[in-house]
Amino acid sequence: MGLAGSPSPNDNDNPSRTARDCSIFRGSLGCKQEGDAGLSAQNSVLVQIARPYASALFDLARSEGILETVEAGLDAVKRLAVENADFSRFLRSPVIAAEDKAEAMEAILKKAKPNETVANLIRVVARNGRLFALETIITEYKQLAALERGETAAEVTSAAPLSKSQLKTLADTLKAKLGKTVTLTEHVDPSLIGGLVVKVGSQMIDSSLKTKLTAMKIAMKEVG
Repeated sequence: MGLAGSPSPNDNDNPSRTARDCSIFRGSLGCKQEGDAGLSAQNSVLVQIARPYASALFDLARSEGILETVEAGLDAVKRLAVENADFSRFLRSPVIAAEDKAEAMEAILKKAKPNETVANLIRVVARNGRLFALETIITEYKQLAALERGETAAEVTSAAPLSKSQLKTLADTLKAKLGKTVTLTEHVDPSLIGGLVVKVGSQMIDSSLKTKLTAMKIAMKEVG
C-alpha cells in the first residue's frame, strides 16, 4: 500500500482496492464499503474512495461521543487547503511520492493541531496514498455529521475564501429558504468570475457570473 500519487482509473474503480484500503483502516477505526451509483464519473471515484474512510471515522466518533470535536479538527485541516492553493495542489499531485506527502502532513498536523482521532485518520490516508481524496473524505464526514444532527449539508464554492460573517449570512439565508439548519462545506475555485455556487444535496443554487456568461455564449451561438 502507500503507492505514490493518484492511482489509475482501473485501480480506483476496482472494489478490491477499496476493500484493501478498508482492511488496513479497520485495524484502527473499522471500515465499511458503500456503493455510489448516480454521481458523475469524475466524482464517483473520489467518493468511492472517501466514503469508507469517512464512514469509519464517523462510526468511531459517534461511539466515543466526539462527533463535533472530530468535525472541528477536520475543518481546521480543510481550512489550510481552502486558504492555501499550494497545499491543495500538493494533496492532489500525482508526482509526489506518498512517503513525502506523509512526512509533510506530519508538519501540517502540528500546525492544525486536530485531536488524535483526526490525526490518525490522516496518517492512515497518507500511508495508503489517498491524500488526493482527503477533501472529499472531510465533505463526506460533514454530511454524515449533519444528518446525525438533523441538519442539511451544503457545499459552497467561491472564487476566494469566504469570511466567517459571509458564511453565517449564507447559512442563515439557506436556513430561511430550506427551513433547516445548514452545515456548510467550503470549496475555492479561482476560475469563478464572481458569485457563489451552492449545492444542497442534488440541488444546485448557482449565482455565479461565470454561469451567466456561459449561458449567454450558448444563446449567442444558437442565434448565430
